[in-house]
Amino acid sequence: MRFFQLGSTILNRHRYTTATFYRTMASTQYPKTYEGAIAALNSLQSNFAILDEIRKSGKKMNTSAIAEMVESVRQLGYQPTDFDKLNVIHVAGTKGKGSTCAFTASILAQYKALGGAVSKIGLYTSPHLRAVRERIQLDGAPLSEELFAKYFFEVWDRLEASAVKEGRDPIIKPVYFRFLTLVAFHTYLRENVDTAIFEVGIGGEHDSTNVIQKPTVVGISSLGIDHTAVLGDTIEEIAWHKAGIIKSSARTFTVPQEPSALEVIQKRADEKGSKVEVVHIHPQIRSREVKLGLTAQFMNGNASLAVALAAEHLTLLGMNPGIIDEKLPERFVKGLAEVVWPGRCQVVKSGAIEWCIDGAHTVESLQVCGKWFGARADGIEKRVLIFNQQKRESDALIAALANSLKEILGLDSRIFDEVIFCTNFTFREKGHKADLVSLGTHPEALQKLSVQTQLAEAWKNAVPDTKVSHVIPTVEDAVEIVTSLSLKAPVQVLVTGSLHLVGAFLEVLDEKYPGHDNQAPK
Repeated sequence: MRFFQLGSTILNRHRYTTATFYRTMASTQYPKTYEGAIAALNSLQSNFAILDEIRKSGKKMNTSAIAEMVESVRQLGYQPTDFDKLNVIHVAGTKGKGSTCAFTASILAQYKALGGAVSKIGLYTSPHLRAVRERIQLDGAPLSEELFAKYFFEVWDRLEASAVKEGRDPIIKPVYFRFLTLVAFHTYLRENVDTAIFEVGIGGEHDSTNVIQKPTVVGISSLGIDHTAVLGDTIEEIAWHKAGIIKSSARTFTVPQEPSALEVIQKRADEKGSKVEVVHIHPQIRSREVKLGLTAQFMNGNASLAVALAAEHLTLLGMNPGIIDEKLPERFVKGLAEVVWPGRCQVVKSGAIEWCIDGAHTVESLQVCGKWFGARADGIEKRVLIFNQQKRESDALIAALANSLKEILGLDSRIFDEVIFCTNFTFREKGHKADLVSLGTHPEALQKLSVQTQLAEAWKNAVPDTKVSHVIPTVEDAVEIVTSLSLKAPVQVLVTGSLHLVGAFLEVLDEKYPGHDNQAPK
């Protein structure tokens, strides 16, 4: 196995992403433009040193987080009860919560033409792939740069005015995700949204979105082990946090879970006076009679959960969807087919290259990603992996992906001819787009490519017969390696791991291959 390591000094050119820069910027006056909003937002990121101290201290989620969020809501000029008018669908989970939200939004969009209580739909998800404004969508589209800047600075200015009035330091703001959640609530109220779908960030019990008091319906997607530093390292602890969004005012729907996790969900629902229903894969989805815009088999459960959430929501709003004997209405069928969720089971073709893109950052999600890619990997002359996961344990992640592919392709089959491990940095010379800046990573690890080296070693242990392994500093380098390989033979590439990697990859792909054949995600 050979290793190619390019000069890591490239990363030094992009040290503007350090926390020191943004702490300095926090005291400046930002121009009220989209670029100014992103600069201001990045000043609210917790730097690596603070996050590392929290991890090493063994502290879990901030138990005062909801009280602090409620106080921020008050400073903004609202009360949590103001959000009831948004008719919120609230979704937690480890795997599939984002795609569940996307399926739900796509189904409900089919009912807009009927008028009534579903006339303007908001969708709040995280993380974003390429632009922060992707997180706050209106009627299926990210906020425009103009609207994002407008509502961002309305929140920013209101919080500062409140601080000055009450004798607090106006520089001190809510952290990155909490601030964006405030912007989402403010945006949807100002835009007269009457249906809003909110994806939980991390956990549920102490998540910023959990100031929602009266959702119309609650969803919990598949659970797994993730974010153990803050949620705990057992499935029962994680289930306790995820079930924290359950409310007495709403029914709770979940997919089949491990028995111990389901027991925790049921217990928390009983305590809160909510009824739990386990949603199995809908017969029309299982049989493929109903086609999904995201056709990977593991999406069946997410789509079925979305069907249950949308049906309950419409029924409560007096818009009976008309599901009879489990036969899905045409509007549901159309919504499931037309869903778009970039970076998840997405296939893009550019010349002799087929890029298979799926953000998957947990052991469980990498297992299903491997099955999805393995089912496509037939008859292609050369296969390549591009991977990064900057913050999670490398051996378990690599083993999950490798073993899943071995199971599908056969133990004696060639998995990848070459593997590439890179950081999430986009370009060598142009630098890193401000929307993609993340300060939660050890800067020394980025400079030395130590995480990428560990990933390469883990792959070598899992698949010793892989011929070539590259450890490189940017996504641009990875795309150029694949491009050179494609000059000799067709290449099929799996891009997976961190969603930050996927977002950076899509940025580079658009520049390197403008006008490429971007197929509907499948």
